[in-house]
Amino acid sequence: MRVLVIEDHEQLADVVVRGLRRAGMAVDVATDGLDGWFKMAASTYDVVVLDRDLPLLSGDELCRRLRQEGSGARVLMLTAAAGPRQVAAGLDMGADDYLAKPFDFGELIARLRALSRRPAHASAPILESAGITLYTTRRIADRDGRLLELARKEFAVLELLLAAEGRVVSAEELLERVWDEHADPFTTAVRTTIKKLRRKLGEPDPIETVIGSGYRIRR
Repeated sequence: MRVLVIEDHEQLADVVVRGLRRAGMAVDVATDGLDGWFKMAASTYDVVVLDRDLPLLSGDELCRRLRQEGSGARVLMLTAAAGPRQVAAGLDMGADDYLAKPFDFGELIARLRALSRRPAHASAPILESAGITLYTTRRIADRDGRLLELARKEFAVLELLLAAEGRVVSAEELLERVWDEHADPFTTAVRTTIKKLRRKLGEPDPIETVIGSGYRIRR
């Protein structure tokens, strides 16, 4: 799951980003609304964690623009403005969820995962193919009953390949969805992660390399 955190309190933003990355998410951060808008124009995000009170461009205006543009990104407003009228206003302008500060970090992670399972970038709670069963909410996977000990990036790559249901997923798409904006476009991270994933999945190799296009799960 790729997440954009837009929060002008830099210390809080740093805490949120580090916590979400530990939970296996690819996370970018913006500290004002305008920077957040530019990042969303340049990249595709599953969920945006959005403060309402932002400099340069307010969270409210940013949320309106997202909905006017028809963005598929889900929006979770994370803000101290948490009265019933404020919550209703945030939802009315297009937010998908609303969480008040201070907040429980476990609840934030659970809400983000729930939002990521909604269309348009939704995946089923259980993905299965080639003897592999992946539980998106429990963050575990097995093959033919054998538990797979996967690193966070390996799990995220496998989840995207399974969710594609046989569609070829390019290395560029994997880099975009699993890593963050600081990833070098010329990195070998995708190829290296696929190699490690294949080794852990075992034989027969369920990942097909489509030369010049990307990867897919054999069906």
